[in-house]
Amino acid sequence: METMLAVRTVSAGTLEYADVPRPRLGPGQALVRVEFATLCGTDLHIFEDDYTSELPLIQGHELAGTVMATAPGVDGVCIGDRVAIDPLINCGGCAACRQGRGNVCPHQVVLGCYCDGGLVEYLAVAAPKLHRIPDSLPTDLGAVAEPTAISMEAVKRSRAVAGETALVLGAGPIGLLATLALHDLGVTVVTADTLPDRLGMARKFGAGHTLLIDPASGFPAAELAAAIGTHAPDGPQLVIEATGVPSSQLNALTAVAPAGRVVQVGISTRPAAFPMNLLPFKEVDLLGSRNSQGLIPEALALISRYPDTVRGLLTHRFGVHDLRTAFQTMQDTTQRVGKILIDMTEQP
Repeated sequence: METMLAVRTVSAGTLEYADVPRPRLGPGQALVRVEFATLCGTDLHIFEDDYTSELPLIQGHELAGTVMATAPGVDGVCIGDRVAIDPLINCGGCAACRQGRGNVCPHQVVLGCYCDGGLVEYLAVAAPKLHRIPDSLPTDLGAVAEPTAISMEAVKRSRAVAGETALVLGAGPIGLLATLALHDLGVTVVTADTLPDRLGMARKFGAGHTLLIDPASGFPAAELAAAIGTHAPDGPQLVIEATGVPSSQLNALTAVAPAGRVVQVGISTRPAAFPMNLLPFKEVDLLGSRNSQGLIPEALALISRYPDTVRGLLTHRFGVHDLRTAFQTMQDTTQRVGKILIDMTEQP
């Protein structure tokens, strides 16, 4: 029996490298040689056993690689195709799925989060979940398609149109990619964060204005008004909250213009509080955003238009055998960490 390398998180902070059987293809599946994975905050929470996932677990959900084999009758992908993987598996039959919103299917699983994922040499994946990486795009940037799709889902939920003004709260990877997607649509973007170096990145991702938030001083409403000026004198038409900090949601509802839209994509289990009259008095649309509704192809197209910009997210690169160091780097608050790229082809 052929085997392959797999990396399991077996308990908090503990990784296990093991030889496991190489997967056999089922109907409609393709075998992908996983070449690159990127890590996000969810990965760190799982590594620390601070997530709803059950350990032991093979992590890895932001993935790109090459198709090595296909089951008989598979259409849409061919051997040799470089692909990005959509890790979301929805049931297809619930009320959300019947509306085309499998991204919020209550029965969903996500590779590397709720079932074994892509920190392996080979992965059997349903062919419709594989999306060709454009010829002009390096394979490693294909691994960024999944978080890009999450950001684009938030932008889609916001109903953004060219000429509007948007406020993005948070300049981490999701906020930066949302800034880029809004800029690409022709929206004037103001991006806010508590860290000055993140604001420098936001400008590279298309923010026309940036705001530095001092948590001790509160939200700089006057600075926002000055930044948007005549573009949106009543406030931004839409706000994307990408931090998950409860006070930031209050900032979003306070800042948004009457009849505006607020999209909550930042995730936290902490409760948020705001004056209830903000919603009816402004008639604000308060919208949640989770995963993406099959937006990996659109994400790859966006990355292809701005490859050098998106590459700026990749602040660190490690081989798979240095995965522990990668997680320790994410835990290090003394350095700037964007996306960490894991090279799954590295030899020990």
